[in-house]
Amino acid sequence: MKSREQEYRELFMAEALEYYDAMSRHLSELERNPQDAAALNELFRLMHNLKANARAMGFVDMGEVAHKMETLFGQIRGQERTFTGSLVALTFRAVDTLGGMIRAVGAGQESDNAQLLLDNLERLIKGEEPKVEQAHVTEEESEADASRKLELSELVSIPVKKLDNLLNLVGELVIDRDRILTLAAELNHPALQATARHLFRISDDLQYSVMDVRLVGAGVLLNKFPRVVRDVAAAENKQVELALSGQDVQIDRNVLQLITDALLHIVRNAVSHGLEDPATREAAGKPATGQLRISALTERDDVLIQVRDDGRGIDTEAVRQKAIRKGVVTAAAAADLDEQDVWALLFEPGFSMAEQVTDISGRGVGLDVVKLAIDSLGGRLRVDSRLGQGTTFTLVLPTSIAVKGALLIELDARAYAVPLLHTDTVLALANDQIFAVGGLLMTRVQEENVPLVPLRQLLYAEGDELLPRATRADLPPAEDLHQVLVVSYNNRRLGLLIDRFLRQQSIVVKSLSKPLDTIDLFGGVTLLGSGQLCLVLDVPALTRLFLAKRP
Repeated sequence: MKSREQEYRELFMAEALEYYDAMSRHLSELERNPQDAAALNELFRLMHNLKANARAMGFVDMGEVAHKMETLFGQIRGQERTFTGSLVALTFRAVDTLGGMIRAVGAGQESDNAQLLLDNLERLIKGEEPKVEQAHVTEEESEADASRKLELSELVSIPVKKLDNLLNLVGELVIDRDRILTLAAELNHPALQATARHLFRISDDLQYSVMDVRLVGAGVLLNKFPRVVRDVAAAENKQVELALSGQDVQIDRNVLQLITDALLHIVRNAVSHGLEDPATREAAGKPATGQLRISALTERDDVLIQVRDDGRGIDTEAVRQKAIRKGVVTAAAAADLDEQDVWALLFEPGFSMAEQVTDISGRGVGLDVVKLAIDSLGGRLRVDSRLGQGTTFTLVLPTSIAVKGALLIELDARAYAVPLLHTDTVLALANDQIFAVGGLLMTRVQEENVPLVPLRQLLYAEGDELLPRATRADLPPAEDLHQVLVVSYNNRRLGLLIDRFLRQQSIVVKSLSKPLDTIDLFGGVTLLGSGQLCLVLDVPALTRLFLAKRP
């Protein structure tokens, strides 16, 4: 595997070679027509970009040559001088030198000393004539000029759409691979089994190679936020110091694309709602400038993106009272909610703590948009807050959405897949471990009461009628252990009574086609090795349905 430094060097090389080709072309155009403003502007831009990139990579000489060339083209743009005389020859020479420096980077070699060129460029900038160099071109240099080759970058740019199509085809291949593996085992044919195992290795490598191509650094998104934070802070008259970290953390480009709006909403919220104005902060004994940190990090197979502020924190009681006033929850039910449950109310549709409508907030577009985006990826959202000290939102995201780990369960002789991201634990409960409270079956899991519901009741429920009130008498005979899959969503646990557990495996999820795509309870479909279609359960939708229909 390539090191991160090697990847950056190759990216720099690819871009620098493009710049070099463009500089050579525009320089020739400018020589033919010194009044060509478009070519001049483009040369100025290319030199500026190359200077910045080279300095960022630590190629000091290359950055210096580009910097002086940028200054010269700036003087021409400012009509302080014209593109004539010794300036023409020296700029061509400087571009050739830059090309040599770029090639030296690619070859891992030291570039030639460019001090004389730099001195001459400096003379031109000051309006002096450059020193005349001794024309002692060696035989080797003459041969090098005569045999100069045109070079193509070793990197290619691929439209994301083509990569998506490639990954989709690989997904189809993986499904067929699993089918062939199953058939080979059923037929018990040694040659077919050996071929199937080889196919498994090849397709596995292919799948992860394609997924690896789609990975990008989180910085692609995070680096856009300094301007966002600056604009929101200016609009709200706040002082904010933003710190970014983890830009190198790799994540599927499509995952980043899907959370862009959600992350934007959280960051704007952090500045608008989370951080106080300078006077309020100073009155509370805090520095006038609020601290905001956006960071990306990895946790096992997940990528975590955190937005942390040192602002006022979430006022749990204020949220509780606002939810009661808006009718989101009754006063009696609200009284029983713990801190995390109250914070979960912030993600209810239309819920906002903003008292006034501004350009930033208060229009009823709340954190529910964020939650829906995270749910669509099979991710999770964590909230941690301390009153007066700040709030941290943590987006727990899959590295890739192409392949998901899933637990296969069986209900009424049909297999269903449950994404591992939402599975909490599996239980085999005796009758005396289940009790009924208020028409709900419950059990204790890690000192917490968890409601139980037969999965078939949720899947087969029709209309808006509430679920029937449950009693222990509804349970099967005592000698049977009840198989329970405990799922979690939005800090809520729910136990699903199922027939049996099958196994855990990676699945390739395909979207449901019309008209099945309107059924919220299923997040897609996959094909098992047996050739059987398997519906993927949407745990957030099941949880919401349970909450809406519980007696």
